[in-house]
Parts: sequence; structure tokens; C-alpha cells
Amino acid sequence: MSRRVAQRRLPAVRGVMGSVAAVAAGLILVAGTAGTAAAVPAGDGTRPAVDCGSGQETKQPSAAAAAAARAATAEPPAAATGTAAEKISYSLPSQLPIGMWSPSGITLRTPVTKGTVRLDVRSRGFSTDSLTVQRYVPKTHKWTDLKTRSTGSGTHGVFTFPVTASASAAHPHSVALRIQDLDRPGTLTVTASVDDGKGRTYRAPARTATATRPDVSVSGRTGGERLNRGGAPSAPFTLTVKNTTDRPYPALYATYFAYGAGKSHALAPKDLVLQQYRPGHGWERVPLVAGGCDPGMSAALLPTAKGPLAPGATASYRLRIAVAATAPRDVSRADAGVTVGNGDLSFFHQELPFAIR
Repeated sequence: MSRRVAQRRLPAVRGVMGSVAAVAAGLILVAGTAGTAAAVPAGDGTRPAVDCGSGQETKQPSAAAAAAARAATAEPPAAATGTAAEKISYSLPSQLPIGMWSPSGITLRTPVTKGTVRLDVRSRGFSTDSLTVQRYVPKTHKWTDLKTRSTGSGTHGVFTFPVTASASAAHPHSVALRIQDLDRPGTLTVTASVDDGKGRTYRAPARTATATRPDVSVSGRTGGERLNRGGAPSAPFTLTVKNTTDRPYPALYATYFAYGAGKSHALAPKDLVLQQYRPGHGWERVPLVAGGCDPGMSAALLPTAKGPLAPGATASYRLRIAVAATAPRDVSRADAGVTVGNGDLSFFHQELPFAIR
């Protein structure tokens, strides 16, 4: 994951989450990485070491899938784009599923000497600051971020990279790119151009894509329930994820989180009982894990389907929560909720607080 991705992940997810408590953000932002309870990335894009006895070794079901998804995008497409008459061509899929890299590409059919490729991106529904664009460097076999330049507008971004190529119509030169939206749904239009280093600039036809994500809903519970210490669990509620995009989601994950504090005490994982219903297995307890230095907790929900979530497919998580008799008496409320994401990005959040008596 690049430094810019790490830097942008926090404001992007904040845009999805709204007013959720900061401790909850720390629990859910990294739900697809090494552990569910790691801290929020620091401002320089690195994750600080957390050693607070938080038990961060909890297995995250999406981690292996995330690694597989990254491996799947390691090798770029080699095919040229556009027509022979175009000095520069640019390709972009019609959909950009949030939380996944989408393939893109530039093809040159004119000689370029120490030139610059420029992508002018205009967006609607989200800020271009939430976009990350990378190019593949064959020499290093790595993806690298394109340079960005501020335009003073949150809906107009400029991405550039240097290029030298002895290209022609008969021997085109292609550069593999990939793009990712870290924020919310909307549309974007990309106009690609190249300065050939000799005073000439060529432009490709503009391409437009829709940034989209699966539909997610919670039914059977709206928050505000009152649960008794040592009493019956809440009424079952269901988190439903339907993949309405045109791409499989290879690293889909769902997380439940909770936080509660009184004047002298805070809720611990032993004070809440989270259960998930699975057909053929019945109600199974899902362990909650403490959240690093913060008195919060989270749990990676059990996968409901094998493999990627295909276009049109649905994943459902049926849950219920109970308060154990050990819950401290001075804690009368818990801020809780669910998140859904792909890889290391959360794209949905809903708060489900409850009172404790």
C-alpha cells in the first residue's frame, strides 16, 4: 500500500462514517490488514507500533483474500488501447468499484523525448483528493504513485508522470495504470494528454467512469435498544451486502465494533457476547478483541460465502448482542455498529448504539 493511500484512507472513511466516535474509527479502518484492533495510521502514512496488551493477533478473515487480490493486480495488461490514428489513447473501465484497483492505461503512437503524460480528472460526488492513480514500472516490477498538482479545486485533479518512448503507429508504446477511489460514489471524467518534449501536445478522447460500491443495509434493528446485564440477547438483526457492481469483490469483510465507558470503568470484550447465526451451525459466538490503547473492541464477522462476492450476489450476516453480568455498573450505554469494506478500506458504516441497565 502506498503512502498516499494510507494518508488518504482516514479522511475518506470519515466521509463515509459521519459522526462515529474516534475510537471506533481506529478499530474499523484497518479491518482488512494485520489485525482488527490496530491504531489509525499516523499522519506520515505509517502505522505506529501499538503494544498495550490488546491481543492484536486475532485472525482477520479478509487478510488472505486481500493478499490474493493484490497478487491478482500485480501484472498489468499489455494490450495497446485506442486506434492507430490516435497519437495518444487512454483506457478506463465504465465502473470503478470503491476499495479496489481498476485497470487503466496509456498508449502512445508518436515519439516522445523526456515528455510528460498528464491526466486531468474532474469529479462529481466526491473529491479528486480521494483518488489514487499509479503506473507500473517494468524495471522494478512495482507500482508507483503518479505526481499530483493542486488546482485549488476539490473536483479537479492533475496527475502526471515522465515518459520517453520511440513510439509510432506501427510500434505503439503502452503504460499500464491503475486507479482507485477511496471515498464515495460519483462520476469522474479523465482527459489524458502528452507533451512530447518538443513543444507539441497531443490529447486523447475524454473517458468517463462511475465510482460505485455494493448496496449495504441493516434490517431488524435501528439502535436504541435497552439490554439487561446478564439478560437475554437483542433481537436478531441482519447486515446484508449485495454486490451491485460489475466486478467481484475478492476481499470483502464485515466488522462489528463497540465502545462503552462510565465514570470509572469501560466495557471489555468479556462484557459483551456477540453471536452470529450460520445455517447448519446455529448461533456461534464471535470473539471480540480489545482495541489497542483504547477501551473499545471489534470482531471480524464470520464469512458467509466462499470466494469473492460475485456481481449480483448477496452476503448476509445475522447477528445478536448480549450484555454479560460482568459489565461494569457505571456503564449505561454502548456505542456500537457495523462496517463493511474490501481489503483495507471501509466503504460502509452504520451505528447501532444500545443502552445497558
